Amino acid sequence: MGRTVYIDGRFVPEEEAKVSVFDHGYLYGDGVFEGIRAYNGRVFKLTEHINRLYDSAKAIMLTIPMSKEDMEETVLETIRRNGLTDAYIRLVVSRGRGDLGLDPRKCQSATVVCIVDKIVLFPKELYDRGIKVMTVATRRNNVDSLSPRIKSLNYLNNILAKIEANLAGYPEVIMLNSEGYVVEGTGDNIFIVKGNKLITPPTYVGILEGITRAAVMQMAKEAGHDVREEVFTRHDVYTADECFFTGTAAELIPCIEVDGRTIGSGTPGPVTKALMNAFKRLTQETGTPIYRKTQEAAAI
Repeated sequence: MGRTVYIDGRFVPEEEAKVSVFDHGYLYGDGVFEGIRAYNGRVFKLTEHINRLYDSAKAIMLTIPMSKEDMEETVLETIRRNGLTDAYIRLVVSRGRGDLGLDPRKCQSATVVCIVDKIVLFPKELYDRGIKVMTVATRRNNVDSLSPRIKSLNYLNNILAKIEANLAGYPEVIMLNSEGYVVEGTGDNIFIVKGNKLITPPTYVGILEGITRAAVMQMAKEAGHDVREEVFTRHDVYTADECFFTGTAAELIPCIEVDGRTIGSGTPGPVTKALMNAFKRLTQETGTPIYRKTQEAAAI
């Protein structure tokens, strides 16, 4: 049985889920999106993802033709119609159908799509033993040109870095900004551990303000770590005690080698492993219930 997809107020079989070739999301990457995860019958950080979607849309002056509450319910109903309790949700809002020119005013209404599926970004063994990465030549978009805080449909910058990773045989890479500071991976935020300090780049250097990143920072603070948002270079990564990446799709994955330099002991470190376990518990125990109406009825 195929997937059911939400598109502009309708739930249709995936074969019927189509957008116009004149949609500016297709023509120009003009739109925004979110990747969201559901675990154990709950959608993790749904409100935070919806808020970020609307923030991204506001930044590009894209009007989403539904309220945040209706968008949340759309996500939940799409999952329900696919009969899933664990899922990856892709929520897409494009500028909509227009003409072949750039002018967004020619697009009368945004197109809203919600897709539910499964995702496996890295094989399980890499979470157990850690990944090896390299630094790529492709620099992250300059914040004055296109802010990486906007989760836009134009991911060509990330894709070019991913192509470098593929050609070199690495599962992930580190991207730098124009000043040479470490920014993030192709689709993940990065953290390093040095003593009791847990450090991640600040948003102003050119990163996406990750939802998983924020959750990890909060968990680390509660565990007593000195959590900092500071700029750092590759030298700081090379000499770190531990390093790991975070993201909705990646979750938390240890990094044990960068540019041929072994990080720490060359195995996933104690801070990383503790945060991985804490994050797993968090995703299993918290979130917006998918089948809350059924649960509420059963409780009466």
